Amino acid sequence: MRAVVYDGPFKVSVKQVQQPKIQHPNDVIVKVTSTAICGSDLHMYEGRTAATPGIVFGHENMGVIQEVGAGVSKLKVGDRVVMPFNVGCGHCQNCEEQKSAFCTEVNPGFAGGAYGYVAMGPYMGGQAQFLRVPFADFNALKLPPGREHESDFVLLADIFPTGWHGVSLSGFQPGESIVVFGGGPVGLMAAYSAVLRGASEVYVVDRIKERLDKAKSIGAIPINFDDGDAVEQIIRRRKGKEVDRAVDAVGYQAVEKGGNTEKPNAVLESLVRVVRPTGGVGIPGLYVPSDPGAPDEAAKKGHLMFPFGKFFEKGLTMGTGQCNVKKYNRYLRDMIISGRAKPSFVVSHEIKLDEAPVAYEKFDKRVEGYTKVVIHPND
Repeated sequence: MRAVVYDGPFKVSVKQVQQPKIQHPNDVIVKVTSTAICGSDLHMYEGRTAATPGIVFGHENMGVIQEVGAGVSKLKVGDRVVMPFNVGCGHCQNCEEQKSAFCTEVNPGFAGGAYGYVAMGPYMGGQAQFLRVPFADFNALKLPPGREHESDFVLLADIFPTGWHGVSLSGFQPGESIVVFGGGPVGLMAAYSAVLRGASEVYVVDRIKERLDKAKSIGAIPINFDDGDAVEQIIRRRKGKEVDRAVDAVGYQAVEKGGNTEKPNAVLESLVRVVRPTGGVGIPGLYVPSDPGAPDEAAKKGHLMFPFGKFFEKGLTMGTGQCNVKKYNRYLRDMIISGRAKPSFVVSHEIKLDEAPVAYEKFDKRVEGYTKVVIHPND
């Protein structure tokens, strides 16, 4: 089959690779109809991880089941399904407690597994024509047949639940104000989730016009940090008041004004400054235990300066970690079906598999409106 393969920093290509087969009775094989490029893929694409050439990318996957293992009981050939990016076994303690992002069985020695991602287990990615899904009864969420809501449903694999999760991590309650740092796909989904959940005000901080325009289109208030300190802009707009909650949808590659200088703790510092005493922050943005491309020696080891004294003084709470997609995806699916949610507003480009290398380059450079790319590998 054909698949998007990592060749080295800033280079991917479409190559012929071995088509996946049933390896365990609980597996299914899915013919991929849609798969998305994620900002997390760019960490590998840019050489900022330990990813080695040959890995097949793609952790945001959906399609139609082509083959089922003998042990699969809830699924059948022809079912349309979407898979959480995190692979879970369904029966370890964390999976049983709805913490499937931290499954302790699928990736020994590491809490959690995922498709097509470095250090996240032996699971080939889905930016390919076919995908093997392990523990399929647990991991595959059934969808209505056909192609309706295709670009909405594919976002259930990661960014829609992750945005929702970021808001939940902050301790958000309906009627509160919230700021989201980062207007990429996850940040926009966090802002959209806050709107859906009844926020009184939603701010989105970024510097890229297309992202800020998208934020404004859903009723959020765009804040361009190139125009001045984002925290000061927000507090000034609120006549001296801080916000109730904040979400970090940026992670360890945060940048300063102008976008040319990385400052890994920039958003972390802003979170503490912008949230009112006893408020909360949610951090779904990716932070890593080691970063060879970091601007200083401490950050290379995953050690970041954090204003803990002020955090303590204000009595803030913090939630972090990858999204437990299965905790949310069934309900978000039903919101899409009912017409209550349409997350595909973030999708800027839908492409064929051969166009993936160019799409990676443009998405990485944040040019030509590339905000979220969906690949259709079998079109």
